[in-house]
Amino acid sequence: MLKQTDDGTMAIHVLGKLFGFTSERAWHRFVVGNLFMEESFPERSRYNHRCRSLRWSIKWIRHRLAKRGKHHVHAVVDSLPIKWCHYARASRIKRFREVADMGYCASKKMFFYGFKLHIQITDQSLPMGYVVTAASYHDRIVAEEGMTQLPHPYTLGDM
Repeated sequence: MLKQTDDGTMAIHVLGKLFGFTSERAWHRFVVGNLFMEESFPERSRYNHRCRSLRWSIKWIRHRLAKRGKHHVHAVVDSLPIKWCHYARASRIKRFREVADMGYCASKKMFFYGFKLHIQITDQSLPMGYVVTAASYHDRIVAEEGMTQLPHPYTLGDM
């Protein structure tokens, strides 16, 4: 069984995100083909399992890199609905009744019952922060709170 250190796994994973790879399979194929010999790097499923088990450490490192980096000038703030059920069935739902709520998605022109994911992403595709709120929270309020926690010189959003 091949041994791979945690710091090596995290460094390779962060490098893949900085290079812009979004597919785990494509990044693993690139690493094995260009950076390591196939015998000296874990197989794809083992590597992906290690990355998932180290996700909180990797998230912290990516956050610190993005916060410290001077090349992240722009950030985009947006929200998307997390639809728990259809609007017509909302009165019968029992799960998440205390935290979920009715909301309206203007881009899809629909009412929904569920949550909203508000996310702030840099121009280098690094997620800086996210908040999951009830669906009735207005985007402007959550975006203002998020921008005070993680400020950027230019933040773009569709409020």
